[in-house]
Amino acid sequence: MRRPQALRQVALAAGRDIDATLAFWLDVFGLPVHARYDPPGIAFIIVGGIRLFFTGGVPQATVYLDIDDLDSFYETASDNGVAFTTAPTLVHRDAAGEFGPAGESEWMAFLKDPAGNTIGLVERK
Repeated sequence: MRRPQALRQVALAAGRDIDATLAFWLDVFGLPVHARYDPPGIAFIIVGGIRLFFTGGVPQATVYLDIDDLDSFYETASDNGVAFTTAPTLVHRDAAGEFGPAGESEWMAFLKDPAGNTIGLVERK
């Protein structure tokens, strides 16, 4: 059996106000809308070649984004009014190198967009 070779797209809820959700992704992460179609009310943002697909009727999801200097991003975003559900926290010490270079640790912080989607920010240190 062949394994998937890459992640292509993540479907996220757009919530009741797609404009507010898309503005959040632009304001907080600097990610502009790549394409938008009205009707039917869908939009795409591209991050590192992966499409984030926003549409109504999709249950809230979780997307994990790699980010450099998580602590600095957290501090700046918090100072600008972004509400995090979890501050940067050590989640895994990767001594064996299962998910990256051996000896690194994985740190994550979590927040939600206006539609209720969870965003996990990940930094390997």
